Amino acid sequence: MTRLYRTGLVLPAAGLGPENPLPPLRKPEAVAKVSNVDELPPDLAENIGYGRLDTTLPCLLQDGYTRERTERELPAVVLENDQLRATVLPSLGGRLYSLVHKPSGRELLYRNPVFQPANLALRDAWFAGGVEWNLGSTGHTTLTCEPMFAAEIEGPDGTPVLRLWEWERTRDLPYQIDFWLPAESDQLLVAVRVRNPHPYDVPVYWWSNIAVPQNAGTRVLAPAAQAWHYGYSGRLDLVDVPGELTYPARAEAAADYFFEVAGRPWVAAVESDGTGLAQLSTGRLRGRKLFLWGESAGGRRWQEWLAPEAGGYLEIQAGLARTQLEHLRLPPGESWDWLEAYGPVAADPAAVHGDDWAAAREAVAAGLPSAETLDEYHEAWRKIADVTPESFLATGSGWGALENRRAPMCLPGTPFPDDSLGPDQEPWLALLDGTPPDGDPLAVPPPTLVNRYWADLMEYAPKNWLTWYHRGVAHWAAGRQSDAVRAWRESVSADENPWALRNLAVATSGHEAAWLYRRAVTLAPSLRPLIVEAIAAQLAAGLPEEASALLEGLPVEGRIALLTARTRLARGDLAGAKAVYDNGFEVANIREGETSLSDTWAAVSDEPLPEHHDFRMK
Repeated sequence: MTRLYRTGLVLPAAGLGPENPLPPLRKPEAVAKVSNVDELPPDLAENIGYGRLDTTLPCLLQDGYTRERTERELPAVVLENDQLRATVLPSLGGRLYSLVHKPSGRELLYRNPVFQPANLALRDAWFAGGVEWNLGSTGHTTLTCEPMFAAEIEGPDGTPVLRLWEWERTRDLPYQIDFWLPAESDQLLVAVRVRNPHPYDVPVYWWSNIAVPQNAGTRVLAPAAQAWHYGYSGRLDLVDVPGELTYPARAEAAADYFFEVAGRPWVAAVESDGTGLAQLSTGRLRGRKLFLWGESAGGRRWQEWLAPEAGGYLEIQAGLARTQLEHLRLPPGESWDWLEAYGPVAADPAAVHGDDWAAAREAVAAGLPSAETLDEYHEAWRKIADVTPESFLATGSGWGALENRRAPMCLPGTPFPDDSLGPDQEPWLALLDGTPPDGDPLAVPPPTLVNRYWADLMEYAPKNWLTWYHRGVAHWAAGRQSDAVRAWRESVSADENPWALRNLAVATSGHEAAWLYRRAVTLAPSLRPLIVEAIAAQLAAGLPEEASALLEGLPVEGRIALLTARTRLARGDLAGAKAVYDNGFEVANIREGETSLSDTWAAVSDEPLPEHHDFRMK
């Protein structure tokens, strides 16, 4: 018998904190930069050059969290039968938090005992563990810490199906994830559909990221003899699979391995006793990947940072393309769907861990459902893919409902109800009715919508400081930077405001940027994200005294502490800079790949970098 029910997940959790109201204008630093594109196969090179996001707009950054955790209850939904119990977090991107094999009592995933955001996603906040569903662009999805709609529908076999869906805002794509657990199945089935309601191609990126425990004997297997290796050196190289790379605990450095899958796509992580987890899918989800942190000091620090005192983990992943560096074209009006399956592995350990790579793979594959079985399940699911949910279990954002108000769409199976509309959508609903946004220039402006439709509406709205501000953000997102600067200057002329001043500062550099930031801070002196940017801008312009003035009276903690050390260093006060480190601090949103902590330490001390400040990926 299969049951679906709501519950609460209680664990130590850090609050997400407020969104950063400053639009993310700087181009996101690429997670990976391929230096040898000319050496790659033409289709791979073409996909790498297509579709990368220049901005996460209209989404704002989620960087208001801390490292302080208290017991909290997170809303959860459980789907279980006699074989498996799956726990899903609808308020956190639909994360599959846990998958327990009930007969053995084994947790098949890496289950993080805490909720601790860290700066690894496109919008900053990300957390480790479980299975994350990534739609959007290279990097962790903008929805990883956002709520999704959830509802119960009846499955093709009469058992309950958990449906989740949302509107992905960087690509303006609706998508759904259906969790199905037939009564006697030891495989959790996950059906995914992505739809393009627009009259133009849209770049599509999807990767299901599966965290599993990493132990000394963990081996990762896939039906591949070669893999594309990316080791954060800038090169993407084809390497042979059999050997040490299949044992992640033996790797020194962080690395990505994208398997060249032959035949039906699957990937598994198997322990020394032959047990573990396998993920397989229908053919559209062709890519498979191994990600490992490595055993360097930085790799170990990252794992402890993401999951304190919980042991190491690695990720096995599955995607639409062969690598995560690619985007594919979803044609106008089309939809793509596929079926994934997650379940236990129980194979002969001598075969799985033997030197015969083909025999090791076959030992795992022999226990997996056949391709024909998955195809049958997939076809059965398609018969209920358009069923309208009636029993809602959770509510998502109002952005899909807003887009449906602007241009009604036929999206059977994934309704975006009007009652999901909220304060963030109100100014844009008013604009649809002909009322332009306006307000106090010292109050935080509503987030800007930047797709071509809303940008056109704003262009014809009556002029005031706020409409000029929004026009500038939309121009910037579209790559028209000179138009953006003109609009923000008009905004400041109409009514001086810190928001347009800050954006102008981002658009320029040197002393002019530093001055614009200082002027913005005088208008919004308590806005921490603005102060952090302003201090960094003074240092970039070679103005440490002005940076000191902005730091005056601020608590020396978090990123402010790092900026304090950098400012003292710029003023020649090496002892004062080192004292900041000696007093201790943590930068909650240290970015993956960021070396500011280690670089500053190297400038103030000849001593080895303290391990708790070592986040170096290479």
